[in-house]
Amino acid sequence: MTTATADFVDLQHIPFLDLQDEYRMLAADGLETAILRSLRKAQYIHGPAVQQFEADWAAYCGTAEAVAMDSGTAALEIALKAIGIGPGDEVIVPAHTFIATAAAVTLCGARPVFVDADLLRWQLNPALLPKAITPRTRAVIAVHLYGQPCDLVSISAICEQNNLVLIEDAAQAQGARLHHQCVGSFGKVGCFSFYPAKNLGAFGDAGAITTNDHDLATHMRRLCNHGRTTKYQHSEVGENLRMDEIQGVVLDFKLPYLNRWNDRRREIAALYRSLLRDLPIFLPEPVPGTDPVHHLFPIGTPRRDDLAHYLSDRNIDSGIHYPLPLHLQPAFASLGYKPGAMPVAEWIGKEELSLPIGPLMTNSQVERISEAVRHFFLAM
Repeated sequence: MTTATADFVDLQHIPFLDLQDEYRMLAADGLETAILRSLRKAQYIHGPAVQQFEADWAAYCGTAEAVAMDSGTAALEIALKAIGIGPGDEVIVPAHTFIATAAAVTLCGARPVFVDADLLRWQLNPALLPKAITPRTRAVIAVHLYGQPCDLVSISAICEQNNLVLIEDAAQAQGARLHHQCVGSFGKVGCFSFYPAKNLGAFGDAGAITTNDHDLATHMRRLCNHGRTTKYQHSEVGENLRMDEIQGVVLDFKLPYLNRWNDRRREIAALYRSLLRDLPIFLPEPVPGTDPVHHLFPIGTPRRDDLAHYLSDRNIDSGIHYPLPLHLQPAFASLGYKPGAMPVAEWIGKEELSLPIGPLMTNSQVERISEAVRHFFLAM
């Protein structure tokens, strides 16, 4: 161990996200009692907790329906299939996002068509969207990356002009709003992940789809439950992608905390921006009129790897999202994209570093992280 590193080993560790602290708080508020109450009913599938969460999540998002799933990936796949996306179709997706967005398209037999990010916001660039539309294009998946709503006004207008279905991938944006309206309520469907690290996280994998189309919701419920119309009658081939009852209990218990937690994330993001001002880093800008929920706090620097090591030496975790853009992933090599095809996404992949952010972080932790980042750059 070098002397420089040894000077910091006694500093308290700052994790990227502390789920243990969250669990202790929720347990003290009665979550364990709620889980045990559900377990004693021994109703593990299609129980009242999942149905209650569906109703409460729909009400929270301002939609008529919410359909519970076993993951956010399943939500994307089932939504696409229910809309009728299949072989021969094309679906436009961002090049800079998690692979699940494009993988769901491929799993339906359709072709993902990638569009580059915009330089200012690191979201799908609406200006590039019209050039990606072909006679085979059926839908656009707009991703609200990092918990920041994308430019839904521009994207929605382009979809309407070209008779395309708008699908919102809100996996990282539970509670984010545009003009005071929740994401997930603008498109034909909104797809959510409740992976444990999300702003609203389950105790395992879970997801949901929101929609105002009752018939579509019925179809999606059938598709994620073996295509059932009755217990032993199946009108189509479906899958087993149901949400477990325990996840319904956990998510419905945590839902009343979500607004408070999101408010705290906004406070932390504002503190970061204040403390990191004037440094040679890039901070993505939110779309005007939006209320981001800051699932992640990304910064951009060509010295990304050096900064990550510097923070690690000081007992501060960080993360990288997403170093290899989707158009260059080996899984999509057959689509024929080459390096340089999506220059902004490729640049972000080389420079993005996510700093810790979570609703239970203290201001002193944010100040210590920011001080370390400032010291790194000012010591250059």
